[in-house]
Amino acid sequence: MRNNNHREYYEYLDEWKKSLPEVTISKIVSQPEKTAVIIVDVTNGFCSFGPLSSKRVGRIVDPIVELLKICWNTGIRSYLLPQDTHDPNAVEFSDFPPHCVRGTPEADTVDKIRELPFFDQMSLFEKNSINSGLNPGVKDWLNAHPEIDSYILVGDCTDLCIYQLATYLKAEANEQQINRRVIIPENCVDTYDLPVKTARELGGFAHHADVLHVVFLNHMALNGIEIYQKIIA
Repeated sequence: MRNNNHREYYEYLDEWKKSLPEVTISKIVSQPEKTAVIIVDVTNGFCSFGPLSSKRVGRIVDPIVELLKICWNTGIRSYLLPQDTHDPNAVEFSDFPPHCVRGTPEADTVDKIRELPFFDQMSLFEKNSINSGLNPGVKDWLNAHPEIDSYILVGDCTDLCIYQLATYLKAEANEQQINRRVIIPENCVDTYDLPVKTARELGGFAHHADVLHVVFLNHMALNGIEIYQKIIA
């Protein structure tokens, strides 16, 4: 019975993910001046090289760049880039291998975003936690821009930094009686994979990307976050 229940739930999640709709930018953004895009941890250290880099995560770079162009052409001018930028002795390194140390190429935004003609209009925040909402700069930006009532989130990882920021934005708004939309296009977020065999060999935690990606997307939807398959022009 237990196995049947598991199978039924996984089938439900698979059906739910396949049913996610595409949506045009005009359907979700009626007032570009009240919309912000947050690009989380799309850096070399997670997308290209380093101990926490992932080819799977790297594949979301192109869809993100395409979406950023769509957002810019729609008139959205608020872009935040919270990115891991750690001191060499970061406390977080007791939980994760050293990564994205300040001053190293790992901590840099990926080239394809840096090459966008409006990259200099984006606000970069050096964060020291997987929860961007705890970053003082991000919190100050949110407080300074009460007119922003919609946030489009992209980046990595679905079950870590994206999940924690999305639920933070939604929970904070609910607590303050603020109507705030948090929107995630599934094709612009992802997480890493670490098979059970490899995890046992390394002595770490196994991480099934396909399962955790959809479970956390579904859980975010359960918390009032809007999930779409992709956002198109």
